Amino acid sequence: MGVLYDAYLPRVYRYCLARVGNQADAEDLAEDVFLKVLGAIDGFEWRPIGDGERSPFAAWLFRIAHNHVVSFHRRAATRGPTAELSESLHDGRRGPQELAETKLAIEEVFDAVRELPDAQREVILLRFAAGLTVAETADTLGKQQTNVKVLQHKGVQRLKRLLLEPPETEEKPEPGDGFMQRAARPKPTRP
Repeated sequence: MGVLYDAYLPRVYRYCLARVGNQADAEDLAEDVFLKVLGAIDGFEWRPIGDGERSPFAAWLFRIAHNHVVSFHRRAATRGPTAELSESLHDGRRGPQELAETKLAIEEVFDAVRELPDAQREVILLRFAAGLTVAETADTLGKQQTNVKVLQHKGVQRLKRLLLEPPETEEKPEPGDGFMQRAARPKPTRP
């Protein structure tokens, strides 16, 4: 079990972090997932998924992770939001400006991913945050590989639009057209 833990913990943690956006919760969720896997490993079976292929262990593991994250969100919705205490991370290679820029870029990507439709978001997170293959992602979500590829393509295209297009801004009135400018003008006097 230790080999499986070492091999899959980083991927499960990244998936959980991408889904919850909080390092402490992601660590707890990843550990809980492995406790669930440890308790259920005897029930794991290699099952055919078609064309002589067998259901991969990673798909089973990430199905457990997915279900656990969904349960976490349900519980969190009933108890309300919590805030993570920020810890100061020291990185001798990068200064505060670079760290802030990196954090802002990561937050921007996570915000964009949250705007994706549920199916696209799940595929993007499993493929890129957790590092699953198309086959593993399809098996995890109970979808065909072709569907996963389409959802991934559409999700990536939408993320590009969300991240590259400038946000829409409200049109600002020309100087001198506003109420305050009209109010400041002298009123005509009557003879």
